[in-house]
Amino acid sequence: MSASGKIVVVLPAYNEASVLGDVLCRIPQRIGDMSVMPVVIDDGSSDNTSNIARQNGAVVFRHITNLGVGAATITGLRAAQHLNADVIVTMDADGQHDPDEIQSLVRCLIEGPFDVVIGSRILSPQGMPFTRITANLLLNAVTFAVYRKIVSDSQSGFKAFSRSALNRMKLNASGYEICSEIIGELYRNNLRYKSLPVKAVYTRYSHAKGQHFLNGVNIILGLLMRLMRRV
Repeated sequence: MSASGKIVVVLPAYNEASVLGDVLCRIPQRIGDMSVMPVVIDDGSSDNTSNIARQNGAVVFRHITNLGVGAATITGLRAAQHLNADVIVTMDADGQHDPDEIQSLVRCLIEGPFDVVIGSRILSPQGMPFTRITANLLLNAVTFAVYRKIVSDSQSGFKAFSRSALNRMKLNASGYEICSEIIGELYRNNLRYKSLPVKAVYTRYSHAKGQHFLNGVNIILGLLMRLMRRV
């Protein structure tokens, strides 16, 4: 992979107007010789998310109604493909991920070289609530049971993809199970990947916006249904 070209940063967003501007203004405009383009997928927000995104230089795609983080992520990944991105980064819009670490993921992807780099909170858990660590380890186990691929943080939304890797993936999950589905695609396509330690920023706001108990149950049920369909 060349160290020049275009990086598209995909941010699925649902009612994130209060924090999105700060996240976007901290995304670097360039990484080495590569330009960086933020793309916000407004997943049917009822607040000012789209306008805030545009005011801070992002390309915006909007779902008329809320379809789920998986659907918004897929819309963003497809947009990145149409924009001829060489590298695609996904990250949360709620401030949980540090935009300064985008550079680390991209450089690891290119210099590896790897097909996918996963930002792993489990490898750098300082400040991560114990309940989140426990839930993520449980979902790692369920992801392994379904896809036979073990990674340290299967539920991380902070990832970097090469264009060729993304072109080989077939994704259709509409909810939070999108993260596990991506791990399954790593296995199905025999893609080279690396888990890179990243620090999650847990504010009261990002903690409230993150996955809740019911979301975790829904992820497990969705993954088990996928496993049963294959049996």
